[in-house]
Formats: sequence, C-alpha cells, structure tokens
Amino acid sequence: MSADLLDLARNVIKEALDKGAHDAECTVAEGSNFSATVRMREVETLEEAGSRSAGVRVLIGKRVGSSYTSDLTPDGLARMVRSAIDLAALTSEDPFAGLPEADELGAWEGDLALYENDVAAIDTETRIERTKAAEQAAFDFDPRIANSEGASFSASQGARYFANSRGFAGSYRGSSCSLSVVPVAKDGDAMERDYWYSAARSYARLEKAEDIGRTAAARAIRRLGARKVPTQKVPIVYEPRTARSLLGEIFGAIAGDSIYRHASFLEGKLGEKIASDIFTIVDDPTLPGLFGSQPFDDEGTPSRRTVVIENGTLKSYLLNCYTARKLGMKTTGSASRGVTGNASVGHGNFFLRPGTATPAEIVASVKNGLYVTELIGSGVNTVTGDYSLGAAGLWIENGELAFPVSEVTIAGNLKQMLLDIDAVGSDLEFRSSVASPTLRIREMTVSGQ
Repeated sequence: MSADLLDLARNVIKEALDKGAHDAECTVAEGSNFSATVRMREVETLEEAGSRSAGVRVLIGKRVGSSYTSDLTPDGLARMVRSAIDLAALTSEDPFAGLPEADELGAWEGDLALYENDVAAIDTETRIERTKAAEQAAFDFDPRIANSEGASFSASQGARYFANSRGFAGSYRGSSCSLSVVPVAKDGDAMERDYWYSAARSYARLEKAEDIGRTAAARAIRRLGARKVPTQKVPIVYEPRTARSLLGEIFGAIAGDSIYRHASFLEGKLGEKIASDIFTIVDDPTLPGLFGSQPFDDEGTPSRRTVVIENGTLKSYLLNCYTARKLGMKTTGSASRGVTGNASVGHGNFFLRPGTATPAEIVASVKNGLYVTELIGSGVNTVTGDYSLGAAGLWIENGELAFPVSEVTIAGNLKQMLLDIDAVGSDLEFRSSVASPTLRIREMTVSGQ
C-alpha cells in the first residue's frame, strides 16, 4: 500500500477545512481488475484495467456536499474540494447529518488476511489455461453437455484509504479471484443450463478447475426433463445457494434505512420472537479471509460482530451513524459506500449459524416437497413480508430427490416463513459475503399446474 495515498486523504481533509468546511471525510481507492472469458474452448474476452479515485464529503453546519475525481493531481483535488463546498451551500440542513463522534472511531486490530500475493502473481496464460480446463471438464463430464455459455476467471487487487477531520486515518488492501462455468445440457429438444463457481481471497484456495466444471455439468444434467407439479402446500428445502437469497431479503428488512423509513415488517420488533428457535443470524466483518471482512466501516468506526437474530429473537438492526441517530441508537459499524456520497447501510459476513443435520438428512426427512436450486424474479415485499418467486429445483418423494421441477412459483409470507424454519443444515460455506447452510421451511405454497 502507498502511504502517500493516506497522506493525500489527510491533505484533502485539511484543504476542505481551510476552505470553510466544519467537518470532512475523504476516501481514496486504487485497484486493478482482470477478467477472461472462454466459450466453446476459445478465448472470447480478455480485459485488464486499473483505476485510482478519490472522494470527499464535507459538512458546513448540517449541510452536506460530496464530490469525487479520478484526477489526483493537486489541481484536480482542489477542484473536487471546491465542488463539494459549493454543493453543501446549496443543500438543505439535515439535523441528523454528521461524522461519528471521536470515541466511536477506530479499527479492528487483528489480521484479517484480506490480501494474498499469489493473486497478482498468476500470469495471464495460467489464468486462461485454468478457465479452459474448467469448461473442458464440463464437456468431458457427459456427452449431453453440448454447449456452453462460457467459463470465466476474474482477479482483483486493491486498497482503500480513509481519513476524516475527527482524527481518524486508516487503510487496508484486499485481493480476490474467482472461476465459474455455465454449461448447457441438451437431450432431444430439451435444453437446460446451470453453473458452479469458486471464489477466494487467494488463488491457492480456489477449487480445482476440473472440479468446478464437473459440478456445473452435473447440475445442468440433473435439470433435464424438468416438469411442473400440481399446486399444493409442501415443505420447502433451500439449498445454500438459494438460502443466501432469503438471507438477502432479511438483511433488507433489518437495515437501519428500511427501519426509519417504515419500509420493513421488522420495524419495532426488537426483543421480539420473529423466527424459529433454531434460527440465528450473525453479521461479522472480523472473520479472517472472507469477502465481507474489513477492519473499519466506511465512516471509520471499528468492525465488530453483531448478533442480529438469536434463537429466533430479533436482537439488533444494522446501523450506520446516520440511521443510528434517526432511531436514537448506536452505530453497529455498518456504513457502506463507494468513494463519495452519504454512507448507506451494508453488512460484513452476514450468515445463518449452521445446525447439526446434513443436507442428506434434511432431504430424507421430507415425504413430499421441493428442493429449491434456483429462484427467479423479485417478488418479495419487505414492508408486508409477502413472498412470491419463480423457482426451479428437484422434487422430493419419500425422502429422495426424484425428478427435476421448473416453471413453478413458491409463495408465503416472511413473517410466517421465519417461524416455520424447522431444520438448518451443517453445510455452511462462505462463497460470498452472505452465506447460509441448507434450510427447510415447514410449509409453503407451490403453484404449478
């Protein structure tokens, strides 16, 4: 990391104060990104780019202005500061605007293992070879894999620098890479696609390319011959990939901006039982090596572990300083933004605590139900809790995965769905900043034929 860029952020703060700001904060980001796509064994796209940018947010009393630039010369930064000052003079006062208090600032002190040298060390030829190997493994898995939507490799390295006028200055760097495959299976006139991927902070921790390709192919093959089922109420088993989507809806409902805007069915529910006893959700940006980890949030407050739902009881919302003030509460270190503008509410590693049952044991416990492997659409209302999404997956008969299902809708209400969670799997795995093991909901409506 460049100490010069942290000094640059400090200098921007000084200039903003000299120009009349009462408070200011500056973010500087730098990074490089690589991506390669292979389709039908040939390289289709190859991209590599780097960037540097800075953003400043100033307060003049309770008036806020923001600006950003990719011109990090003294003149470019001076123009950025002037623009933010000018914008602040035009805005209305917001009584809740402001930086964190001095005693709220700080950073997590442990090693979060966010950066690995091996990501940058991989040469382009190796990256392309691994991508081709993943797609080829999918083709080799079964002759019914007749086409491909491509295999992709991506890699990035970057750093973030942040300073404010309350005396905080900090920085961290990160790396990541991923490999994915999207094969297409064909049987007669029927065609189905699916995908699999691996992602990690380190190249060494990626799954083998051949394993990714074979898994993606197996998932596509098992979807062939999919059919509808009659409309009925049955247990629903979410595989981890689709269970993450459910957790995403819950995050939307417990984010502070949804709460103060009266846009959540969980508003006013702190301390109340809102889910099953076996349901515990944690937000933890202090777990080493994961994608949602960072030492401080985007307002300069230290990262921390927050239990959001514990054994079914709503324990905490996720808040940045602004939403905390609106609600008369304290920040949970959950500020998130790009290089400029007002911070929104984000999450760290947001996950469902695993249970003890294996996925096979959960499926075996269902006499008749749907194992959901894909969700389609956006039919979730976090104000009312109404939930209705297109789905595909595998039908469960007498505890076994019997046949593929598509073109169905699963429906319910999040209020009841959370209470009806009656099994949580042991298979928690972090492939992104949101993670869930397999979970089962006692009953939902499946609309088909």
